[in-house]
Amino acid sequence: MIVDLESLPNDAAQLKQIIASLNSTYQEKINYLEDQIRLLQNEIFGRKSEKRLTADTLQRSLFDEVDGADAEIVDTASADESIEIAPHKRRKAGRKPLPEDLPRIEVIHDLDESEKQCACGCQLSRIGEEACEKLDIVPARMQVIRHIRYKYACKGCEGVDSDGPTVLIAPAPKQLIPKSMATAGLLAHILTAKFEDALPFYRQSKQFERLGIDLPRATMCNWARQVAENAAPLSEAMHRLIREGPIVNIDETTVQVLDEPGRSDTQQSFMWVFRGGEPDTPVLCYQYHPTRSGSVPCDYLGSNYKGFVQTDGYNGYNALGRQTGVTMVGCWAHARRKFHDVLKAAGKKTPKKRLAADEALDFVARIYKVEGDAKALSVDQRYEYRLENARPVLDQFKQWLDEMAPRTPPKGLLGKAISYTLNQWPRLIAYLKDGRLRPDNNLAENAIRPFVVGRKNWLFSGSPEGAAASAFLYSLIETAKANGLKPYAYLRYLFDKLPLASTEEEYRLLLPPFVDKADLLHADA
Repeated sequence: MIVDLESLPNDAAQLKQIIASLNSTYQEKINYLEDQIRLLQNEIFGRKSEKRLTADTLQRSLFDEVDGADAEIVDTASADESIEIAPHKRRKAGRKPLPEDLPRIEVIHDLDESEKQCACGCQLSRIGEEACEKLDIVPARMQVIRHIRYKYACKGCEGVDSDGPTVLIAPAPKQLIPKSMATAGLLAHILTAKFEDALPFYRQSKQFERLGIDLPRATMCNWARQVAENAAPLSEAMHRLIREGPIVNIDETTVQVLDEPGRSDTQQSFMWVFRGGEPDTPVLCYQYHPTRSGSVPCDYLGSNYKGFVQTDGYNGYNALGRQTGVTMVGCWAHARRKFHDVLKAAGKKTPKKRLAADEALDFVARIYKVEGDAKALSVDQRYEYRLENARPVLDQFKQWLDEMAPRTPPKGLLGKAISYTLNQWPRLIAYLKDGRLRPDNNLAENAIRPFVVGRKNWLFSGSPEGAAASAFLYSLIETAKANGLKPYAYLRYLFDKLPLASTEEEYRLLLPPFVDKADLLHADA
């Protein structure tokens, strides 16, 4: 607030009133900035968990000059509630037994023949044995598969005036990448290491070099792009399954892509993830786009999509919510996180903010308590149970928010948390409409996490084509994981079968939701 010295009154009472007004304005600004500082410090140095701390352990938090590593964590349920713990068996101390399916090599340790003689002169008899198991590892074994194609010719045609003798040769086996040395097993190994284990191609190249194999990073990049190009029909089949509904979860994160037309290398692009299909056999599709525009989800789902779409509170999804037949569902995890940020930034010197944020988190804990109780119910039973038990809690929370909003500074963290929750309220309670819905968008957030972990290792994509190929390969691997398949076994099976597929139905049957696990075991063997 800027004050014109020429316009200041000479009356002392009026001056005091102006000073008091300025002091109140500046103090509110100072409090807001202090909250931001504490929140940023907590983001850098504090806990990453969003579990709540008890009042006692809050005084031993990181920013109260005591390491909070030993603080007792309390789950989202209210600390005042009594919790009944089901009986359980205590696990035996010690290391877990080694898997039974691992091959065993027995090494016998026996006494020397001279030691098998007792002092009394009798021969010792073996009465038993003691065994212990040690884990050994054999470095990766590589092999070369030689494809030998026999040729045949007709000797009777030799010397005959014709176009030459008839020569036939056995057909070459179909490959996913023709004329390359890459087998299905090698491609599956490389792509699993990159997109499941977040191991960049240049590190894999060094590993192959230690094994005596010259396999440059550029070659692996080209293979990844060719796999994505040759498997394009699978991407289209996954896209169709996503649009069939009934629920689509969407999230997005940043990615840096080089050599984008008309853009500098420092500009941020985005990786979107769409999770849909049948809830028991989900499909995850990753999509690279240069922008975060709301047109991206609209174009991907199309104007004919009808069903539920669950997202966070990003305004770019509003256009999708205006489509006929689309019901937008909000995310209680995001709403809860904003109140939790108030606790992290408040400290013990602002009890009013802490009390209000704790009260809001108690409401959210009661909502999730209902979800925990309804987890084992059928879809229809869960729908009825929520209406009976969650609806009253939501109504009480809404009343609390309406009462708190007018008396809370709107620019503070608490005011922003209340405003966000009220603005999102129609979407936050939309999960009550169908028992298949969840109160949060954690399924999409968990799906985007593997990409974020990989991004920390490989940092950027070298081209838009590479980013698009990465998106498709993430789609295959994460869809396989969501359907209980091991990524390497699935990719090896897929790369063996994909060159033989030609029809839309054959491509569809190669997707993880329709693959038999027994077939993967056979392919892996």
